[in-house]
Amino acid sequence: MIDVTCALIIGHKGKILVAQRSSSMRLPLKWEFPGGKVEAGEEAGECLLREIAEELNVEVEIIRAMLPSEHDNGQQAIRLIPFICRIKSGDIQLTEHAAIVWLEPEKLDTLDWAEADIPVVQQYLAGFHPFKISPSSEN
Repeated sequence: MIDVTCALIIGHKGKILVAQRSSSMRLPLKWEFPGGKVEAGEEAGECLLREIAEELNVEVEIIRAMLPSEHDNGQQAIRLIPFICRIKSGDIQLTEHAAIVWLEPEKLDTLDWAEADIPVVQQYLAGFHPFKISPSSEN
């Protein structure tokens, strides 16, 4: 099983950043929370900070860990480790994804999600956001 991190980046008025996979990626044009594979000897939180810096060119602050979920599509089994975050510094620049969008939580279930991210969406919508975050940036 591969450990993979993802970030639910909370922005202005509680909107959440979601990213669309590029057409050349596995699961083309599906929506996901940005993140990536945990490398050998790396902690999940360290991985998340590295991956977000690489994929979005921003530094995030981890606010809280969410419950991991496991997904097996028959070819690959992953443990998705989600974190609630906010942008600490930088301006978003996409390096891997086709697009990003800031969505209100109630609109998250309107997207065509990568299957592994669906339990994270459900967990968040079921109430795993007990507080609103007021970031310094207007997103």
